[in-house]
Amino acid sequence: MKLTPISERFILHWGEMGARWGVNRSVAQIHALLYLAGCPLAADEIAETLSVARSNVSTSLKELLAWRLVKVSHIMGDRRDHFETSGDVWELFKLIVEGRKQREVEPTLAVLGEFIASPDFAEEMPGVRQRIQETREFIRILTVWADEMLRQEPETLMKILKMGAKLHDFVRKKKEE
Repeated sequence: MKLTPISERFILHWGEMGARWGVNRSVAQIHALLYLAGCPLAADEIAETLSVARSNVSTSLKELLAWRLVKVSHIMGDRRDHFETSGDVWELFKLIVEGRKQREVEPTLAVLGEFIASPDFAEEMPGVRQRIQETREFIRILTVWADEMLRQEPETLMKILKMGAKLHDFVRKKKEE
């Protein structure tokens, strides 16, 4: 696959953003390539297009499969595994949010809950107890809100986001008056 300058810049930028989000740069670049390609690609095609080692592609694809961001597909007459990702940005967003929730948010809520349930919690300084309880409640409320947003259809989510942007503009104008 031959990349155009814009596609190449998109993939490179997505890799940089992935690194900032705690995802390996190659993983993010491979995902970006599959997203832009819009069709299944074999691992050797991915390696050649991105000029990365085949072993790096294999490792990265395993991570993307674990996140459910790519799936394996097969092409008639070709024995190789091919990989593709959704072209629906909302579906990808939901998968990423769900994955991060499972890997980061839920364990944090569990640990905070353990702290609060511990008999030793009562002996903590009142300020410490308050901060831990407030942190847990804040994360819990955000999780409930995120879960509700993820249940919505993309069209509904877009309406909610647009309403939020209008509300933001309205509040900002009121503050300036």
